[in-house]
Amino acid sequence: MKQTKQLSEPLSGWLAQQPLQPLFLKLLDLCDVAAPYIVDRDQQVIHWSRGAEQLSGLNAEDVTGKPCLQEYVITEGGDHQKQLIKLVQADGHEIELNKMTHVLHDQEGVFAGGLGLLLPASEQSENTTSPKDSRAMPDSGKQGFQGLLSRSPAMQAVFQIIQNAAETEATVLVRGESGSGKELVAKAIHDLSVRRNAPFLAINCAALSSSLLDSELFGHVRGAFTGAIKDHSGLFQRAHGGTLFLDEVAELPLELQAKLLRVIQERNYIPVGGDRSIDVDVRIVAATHRSLREEVKNGRFREDLMYRLRVVPIFIPPLRERREDISLLIWHFIQQHNAANFRKIEKIDPQAMRALLDYAWPGNIRELHNVVEYAFAVGRGTTLRCSELPPEFRESRTALPQAMQNRPLSADEESAAIRQALEQSNGRVTQAARSLGMSRATFWRKRKSYGV
Repeated sequence: MKQTKQLSEPLSGWLAQQPLQPLFLKLLDLCDVAAPYIVDRDQQVIHWSRGAEQLSGLNAEDVTGKPCLQEYVITEGGDHQKQLIKLVQADGHEIELNKMTHVLHDQEGVFAGGLGLLLPASEQSENTTSPKDSRAMPDSGKQGFQGLLSRSPAMQAVFQIIQNAAETEATVLVRGESGSGKELVAKAIHDLSVRRNAPFLAINCAALSSSLLDSELFGHVRGAFTGAIKDHSGLFQRAHGGTLFLDEVAELPLELQAKLLRVIQERNYIPVGGDRSIDVDVRIVAATHRSLREEVKNGRFREDLMYRLRVVPIFIPPLRERREDISLLIWHFIQQHNAANFRKIEKIDPQAMRALLDYAWPGNIRELHNVVEYAFAVGRGTTLRCSELPPEFRESRTALPQAMQNRPLSADEESAAIRQALEQSNGRVTQAARSLGMSRATFWRKRKSYGV
């Protein structure tokens, strides 16, 4: 059992004579200026003080008895933790708070929840990052880093790699799912580099046929093919001195991969139909959602080109792995659309916010932006409600596929279902167990047996 602080003898004797519930409630009232709150073992809010209401902008009646937002979670390993958190209030205003947590245990020593305390952050803690270049990290946390918004530790590491890579001429390979912001990363590298005043050009290698892509990248001379009535400067020539972003580079045909390798190694190329080489000075930033190593194994990508492209690999985590960014991005896009003066959203209904936070976001930030745009198009009024979200947010989700619900599950299937249920419930055990039709005790037992 976890040891607790020993009470002095006078205090112990005095407490034995007091009715503890009224005393506890009076203490909570006195602490309102410091904004305490309490969550149970399932991360349900069981007390939300007036101070917490004022600092967070969330009303007690809207959050009490419901799962707390990710920012307020208190885990079993979070005893005596102090954390700086950034919150976007209902009016879109961002504030920084210090969150201090203490874990609570019941009489048997079992984790029973936690007590959180919110305090306004000091001015000194507003900017915890001190990059070498003042252009790299704007003063406002809302602006994030070079147009990339995130409060995720994983993304802070990405920001640092971007800045370090920008100070070199190394070729960069950005890997990330569709909609995760790969082109923004490439643009940030360009804008922070010595090439910032030269062109930044981009092309999607999956969008054109092999012949068109060859001409678009390397240009062609007059008469090279039917319709080539004049010389055409390719992207490499137009990006001279700057940066060329090759999106979906894994889709590049093998014959063009050899030509790209020559440009990287020799700094020159021959246009389609040409007979002389053109010298070029271009930095390449490539991107893909595929594993280039797997493409090499399958014979679809040149190994030598892979090594040339991934001198500095950067991996962008999907949005589902950095859920602390969801509310930040939602309000960022809401404010963008509010500026159009068609509709002004000032609040998000708690049920709608919960649906947004629990969604898996397979399309990442691009999908989130589209969802906000959908809400502005179909809804009216100053509050974003569940009915204004796309249909997939209103469909009931079950962790088990329908085909599995009509037969006994194998150990592997049941283990996978438990993992999926935990992911969909954002780690909330009671909610995950309920989605699988299990009791909490059964869920814990199976989870332990599978090592999930």
